Amino acid sequence: MSLSVYKDSQFAKIFGRSPGAATTIPKLTYALFACRDALTIFASFNLPTIIAPKLAELPPSVKNRFSRLLNTESGRMNTTQFIVPAAAQLFSTPLHLLGLDLYNRQKKLAFSDRGLLVARSWASATLARMGRIIPAFGVGGVVNAQLRRKWMPDTEQ
Repeated sequence: MSLSVYKDSQFAKIFGRSPGAATTIPKLTYALFACRDALTIFASFNLPTIIAPKLAELPPSVKNRFSRLLNTESGRMNTTQFIVPAAAQLFSTPLHLLGLDLYNRQKKLAFSDRGLLVARSWASATLARMGRIIPAFGVGGVVNAQLRRKWMPDTEQ
């Protein structure tokens, strides 16, 4: 996670401010990037195991409609492993955008001004981040779980 935060701070320097501008990354930007990554990691590794069993308790009308995904324990787990990390981007993307804005506009601005920029960029940035997260934590999470079950059956409880 530390390397990810550092990488993003360097990308902000490369692609953000105009040439010759101050290159100091505000501490709050680092903090927002760290919170963004912590949220994504929690949603990718912890939440699917918490949410998947709850899908078995859905009303029959919902379970019947999505029976191919929700009838088995592994189906529920795979479904949450794809959906939850992507859905977390709805909440982590504003942190990312705010961190970038704090770097790119290092002057006193009202929160509403920063919020407008975040709101304007939120939808497209969220879709882009979902497109990046689904292969890594959706597909990767499902494949990792299957390989662990196959190769390490004694470690699973």
